[in-house]
Amino acid sequence: MQENKRKIETTSFSLHVMAMLFMLCDHLWATVVPGNDWMNCVGRLAFPIYAFLIVEGYFHTKNLKKYVGRLLLAAVLSEIPFNLMVGGSVFFPMYQNVLWTFLLAIGLIHWNESVKGKALPVRLLVGAAVVGAAYIGGTLTFADYQSGGVLTVLVFYVFRGTSWGRRLGQLLCLGYINFELLGGLTYTISVFGQTLFVARQGFAVLALIPIWLYRGKQGLRGKALQYTYYAFYPVHLLVLGLLRVL
Repeated sequence: MQENKRKIETTSFSLHVMAMLFMLCDHLWATVVPGNDWMNCVGRLAFPIYAFLIVEGYFHTKNLKKYVGRLLLAAVLSEIPFNLMVGGSVFFPMYQNVLWTFLLAIGLIHWNESVKGKALPVRLLVGAAVVGAAYIGGTLTFADYQSGGVLTVLVFYVFRGTSWGRRLGQLLCLGYINFELLGGLTYTISVFGQTLFVARQGFAVLALIPIWLYRGKQGLRGKALQYTYYAFYPVHLLVLGLLRVL
């Protein structure tokens, strides 16, 4: 008799939990326990997971207006806690919380979805405009991760699916966004006598591992968990922000 083999897979619940823990790790590094670079490296995995979940949420929500409304409310409630954490003050206009990044991306996704079924030239024109708006909007709004963040969400939208072709698209695009577009701090490593510079932001690509293990299952769910997902961001920002300024 053959034994049943359990497949290793993630669920919407486990992805949310991982993303929250990775983000907390990163924000702890940025505030109360600086110098532990490994925490920042681990934290790089949070944003791609959230970007993936945003796209899944767009396609699975029963009411897009309510979905966007919940994100908008969370974005507004998170702004002062975010300012306290990153800038040490209530007002910090040069840097906006990541929920604005997601809202901008959702707007662009919806714009592109609205022209499906239209003539090919129209779809191509809107598609190009969406990419351009991601670059410009992400930069001008000073939203977290800027254009790279908006484009990350669009990558999971354009290459949504589990085929190896789509996964290759995700890998190549996320590699470009995180190693080149976002870049940032680098580590120096030696390979076969050659010195290479690897961007710390590149650790974000590892988020594709749990994302690719997702099979569409929700796992644990319920209103309480849904509220927890939304509340976690502003609440933990507020706690860390207050710890920073006190």
